[in-house]
Amino acid sequence: MRPSFGARPTRDGVSFRLWAPAARRVDLLLERRHAMQRRQDGWYVAEIAGLGAGVPYKFRIDDEIDVPDPASAFQPEDVFGPSEVIDHDVFSWRARDWRGRPWEETVLIETHVGTFTPNGSYRAMIEKLDHLVATGITALELMPLADFAGRRGWGYDGVLWYAPDSAYGRPEDLKTLVDEAHLRGLMVFLDVVYNHFGPEGNYLGRYAPTFFTDAHTPWGSAIDYRVPQVRAFAVENALSWLTDYRFDGLRLDAANHIMAIPGEQSMLQDLSVAAGELAKATGRHIHLVLENGDNRASLLDAVQQPPNGKYRAQWNDDYHHVWHVMLTGELAGYYADYQTPRMDLARALASGFVYQGEVSEFWGKRPRGEPSGELPPATFVNFLQNHDQIGNRPLGDRLESLASPQQIEAALAVTLLAPMVPMLFQGEEWGSTVPFPFFCDFQGGLADAVRKGRKQEYAWAYEKYGDEVPDPLDPATLQSAVLDWTGRTEQQDARLALVRDLLALRAKEIMPRLKGARFGDAEAADSGLLTARWRMGDGTTLRLVANLSDKDIARPDGTTGAPIWGDASGDRLPPWSVIWHLGG
Repeated sequence: MRPSFGARPTRDGVSFRLWAPAARRVDLLLERRHAMQRRQDGWYVAEIAGLGAGVPYKFRIDDEIDVPDPASAFQPEDVFGPSEVIDHDVFSWRARDWRGRPWEETVLIETHVGTFTPNGSYRAMIEKLDHLVATGITALELMPLADFAGRRGWGYDGVLWYAPDSAYGRPEDLKTLVDEAHLRGLMVFLDVVYNHFGPEGNYLGRYAPTFFTDAHTPWGSAIDYRVPQVRAFAVENALSWLTDYRFDGLRLDAANHIMAIPGEQSMLQDLSVAAGELAKATGRHIHLVLENGDNRASLLDAVQQPPNGKYRAQWNDDYHHVWHVMLTGELAGYYADYQTPRMDLARALASGFVYQGEVSEFWGKRPRGEPSGELPPATFVNFLQNHDQIGNRPLGDRLESLASPQQIEAALAVTLLAPMVPMLFQGEEWGSTVPFPFFCDFQGGLADAVRKGRKQEYAWAYEKYGDEVPDPLDPATLQSAVLDWTGRTEQQDARLALVRDLLALRAKEIMPRLKGARFGDAEAADSGLLTARWRMGDGTTLRLVANLSDKDIARPDGTTGAPIWGDASGDRLPPWSVIWHLGG
């Protein structure tokens, strides 16, 4: 499919296309100005012979403003500079036979390119891929790369969706990272943001105001996916990441803030169908994952192969929240919805979401979620930490500073062996204590507004910690988040060994049985006893027995199956002990 947007090399030159329905005139700026031809429905086109990849260009709108291409493939001088023509077809892929891996084999690690290594680049990440493989991770997930203003950021303020941010390298560097991952058997996922554009460097409102509605998201104007060209912009962007860069999957940020009209085919459905058609045509495994605070179980289908309107899985925030409350006792904000964490954990283990239609105080005292117990367990991506849950804390402190090693290791033993898809955050595999605070690189009034907004949101923290709260605009804040790959302590080496053992066991005993697995039941007692069971795809039963308390308790009678993890001897369960059984 030929993309509708952007600049693409042709046999004779380069074809440029811009959708600018509100513009009276558009000029293509190369070494000289070229008037673009207006076509139907607001399209402007220009076919320029004799050009090739590497050419810089901009568009001039109504002789008033020069703008980058909204579908720019690369911005070597950031979002305000010229766009660069990229020929995606010339890259020489080495892993030519790579077709991906089944979803059941997924073990994710979420990473931020700029802080994963001291160099903070795509190519520097390649040096750490062997570590991920040795740990037992099968899928590398990158936080958003769409070009954002400045050199520092989480990526959720992207404004040029097709251009990987130049702060980390060039497009061919990103392709090399993906290629090297595939050569090692690693899938690569990308976090994409289709619910808003960032606040700086987005000019669409000037020449294509129908891109947006009067509605607002927490981060800016809502995108109007009722408009066919707007919908195509997002769907084609997803296909670009999957095709031009060969990502194995996408994680869609905050899908509950993506416009959908009840009773009509949504953009999310169109994107899934398009990705499924690509998977079918290429024989690839392509996986689509949602973040969705609405807990819409009806959007999910882990076994639909290829995708055909639904999504493989969802990040299960409920699962994180119950563990966080249990391990830290914190009940502020959304944690207040999880007053009975052990019971809530049992529900998550037995049927996926905690909120399946119950009223949520935090979500406006309205029903939240849909029944999820009939979905396969692998529909849920479970985690103890991620970028949001660390970085949205005032100090960006990790779970390591809030809970004991014994508690965290029990939580890991449950999370990494349960039949849901597990995810770690960078460095979590060895218990890194490096913080991950929020950081950005805005200028002027916007920078002041960010500082003011953070101080209002975390007024209690500024009152308590004062200058210890990192300034998100200070370059030192990003530097504080860079992973330290040297000098691990004995305790951290032991944690890494534990995670490797757990993931090796998962690969041997859990992954081969995940296809066709079903939820069973789970129970939590006031004593701290937690039990759960699932029917695996081969007909065996996976059983969990855990003591999630600080005191030893009686071991329950009647647990069947062979023990595969933990000490199954004796009649008492030590504090924070986890035992797994597998059998009939």
